[in-house]
Amino acid sequence: MPMRNPDVECLDLEERAQLQLERLQSTLNRAYKNVPFYRNQLAERHVDPLQIENLSDLAEVPFTDRRHFSEHYPYGLFAVPLRDVVRIHTARGTSLNPVVSGYTKQDLAVWREMVARALVAAGVSGLDILQIHLDVGLTNWGREYKDGAEAIEASVIPLTILPPEKQLMILKDYRTSVLVTTASAAAELMDLLFQSNLNPNELALKTLVLVGEVPTRDMAGQLEERLHVRTWVHYGLSEVPGPALAFECDERAGLHLSEDHFLAEVIDPGRGVAVQDGEPGELVLTTLTTRAFPLIRYRTGDKVRLIEGLCPCGRTLRRMEWLRERTDETVVIRGVKVHQQQIRTFLRRILGHEPQMVHFQVCESRRRDHLVVWLGVDERIFSDEIKDMEQTSLRLGSELAVELGVPVRIQFREPRSFEAELPLDRIEDLR
Repeated sequence: MPMRNPDVECLDLEERAQLQLERLQSTLNRAYKNVPFYRNQLAERHVDPLQIENLSDLAEVPFTDRRHFSEHYPYGLFAVPLRDVVRIHTARGTSLNPVVSGYTKQDLAVWREMVARALVAAGVSGLDILQIHLDVGLTNWGREYKDGAEAIEASVIPLTILPPEKQLMILKDYRTSVLVTTASAAAELMDLLFQSNLNPNELALKTLVLVGEVPTRDMAGQLEERLHVRTWVHYGLSEVPGPALAFECDERAGLHLSEDHFLAEVIDPGRGVAVQDGEPGELVLTTLTTRAFPLIRYRTGDKVRLIEGLCPCGRTLRRMEWLRERTDETVVIRGVKVHQQQIRTFLRRILGHEPQMVHFQVCESRRRDHLVVWLGVDERIFSDEIKDMEQTSLRLGSELAVELGVPVRIQFREPRSFEAELPLDRIEDLR
């Protein structure tokens, strides 16, 4: 049964820096040799991987962002032959092309170890029954949490897409002690529990692992108080490569970054240069041990703040505060990242033409976050029959929900109302 490894999590800072440098050099060399995109990126900046002699030298390497995934769909960023890839994941990209990531057998072992590490830090053990409740947009994470939980010999109820009522039934009847879910879904289950006249004491639940989105302090406190549980926050990437690359420890003083597997930078999103520790900025990640799908200076769009000093828990892994704001035009809905251009691209495909009047709103109704898309009505959409308009609205919302992996509602408006009331091409977060 794997337990916390002090040799890795509590390394001397100089030893960790040396380990990171060695792994960084190996990653850069492998990407340079095997991935034309990275080779050309480095060549354009006249960067020779062999000349990277300090971690600070990484600042000379160009950034990678989400658009590069779509541009090199499907396997253009893979660094190993397909015969070595044992699992392929897809996630929504910024265009019609999804993000495709691959894992070697070694990559899967690394992620299993990372998720297990994060679960152990949350007090999860082989005595627990762990249930995974995530929306369809985070299906890939369900597999990683299943593997990580099984590695510490916990009993696992794998991810199954079921309505909240069924999830609550399983939670009660199966005596679940650990629930892995988003803060939004947890709040929804909490409300349903009380609406059903169930007392939290009837549950065996003691631990909530919250993933995919930043819970507000008020929400986390309410979940703990009303459900009689302890919440733990995990940070991951919904695009690639997976969950729990940063995790909360018992001190609850920030999220520990798995620095043996990732090199983290925090930059000013406008200037692209590093900020001082303690200042907020955009999180940039470079993989150190990933073989199939290495990421080099990937701009996550997530806003974080590195926390100075060592954690009282004894781990020397750096900590970060995960902030709710983002540095790009992406919003997070129930753990799933949705980009403005992504929505427009899907609308253009579904409608068969470029929509001119569009406004986006992220709303909350009965604890269920959803996307509302306001569309201006023109002759291509308009119908004299209200019933036909309603059916068109339902069809568009359903198709867009399938594409994005989040609940969507389509609303029609007169074009002249946009200028005065609904700013065009803007995602308005009303939560």
